[in-house]
Amino acid sequence: MAADPLSRVFAALADPTRRDMVARLAVADATVGELAEPYDVSVQAVSKHLRVLEDAGLVSRSRDAQRRPVHLEAEVFDLMTKWIERYRRQAEERYRRLDDVLRSMPDDAPSPPTPPGGTPS
Repeated sequence: MAADPLSRVFAALADPTRRDMVARLAVADATVGELAEPYDVSVQAVSKHLRVLEDAGLVSRSRDAQRRPVHLEAEVFDLMTKWIERYRRQAEERYRRLDDVLRSMPDDAPSPPTPPGGTPS
């Protein structure tokens, strides 16, 4: 069974090298050789990382004469953003409800007991 698109994106971004490549591609398109420069790995290893990013829909490759630039497909981030935003809103709503409960509690609640031989915390 193939993973859903969101799972493929998160799985691809689970690797720090791939996250770094995505960050660099957010600045400008680059060739495989250019992407490989800062890493102590082969161009083939970088190509494997790019294949994972490509399978997740995060990057695409095009042909520009002899150059084959890798391009970041930023639209994929919309998928991630929508998913994250949904859970962020749910968490904020839970915190709002907790704030309401805390505000409704009396201010004269007893303070915690002092531990034997200690000072109150």
